[in-house]
Amino acid sequence: MSYCRWSTDDFQCDLYCYESDEGFITHVAGQRIKYKTPLPPPVDESDFNALLKRHETVIGMLDNAEREPIGLPYDGKTFCDHDLPSFLERVKMLKKIGYNVPDYLIPMIIKEIGLD
Repeated sequence: MSYCRWSTDDFQCDLYCYESDEGFITHVAGQRIKYKTPLPPPVDESDFNALLKRHETVIGMLDNAEREPIGLPYDGKTFCDHDLPSFLERVKMLKKIGYNVPDYLIPMIIKEIGLD
């Protein structure tokens, strides 16, 4: 199960997190996408055609986007946490020092642990 991917939030997520046989894996990006123009505004989540059109626009923007180093201590690193509480602390730490983490990720892990 994937918790988030680098493509999450219009390719603005710095983490790729998933569960594996070894535990909860977190890959930290080494670079960020820097778009040359602003991202299109959000669309109604229930409008599939609008979502598809927006997604196609964002994908097209990637062709001209630049990549820039993130410049934080864990760029390009991979972590394996053996339980959900450790995974939660890892994600919270990465967010606190400046990595882009989707807004839903921490509450999702808290709910999965049963702490909500």
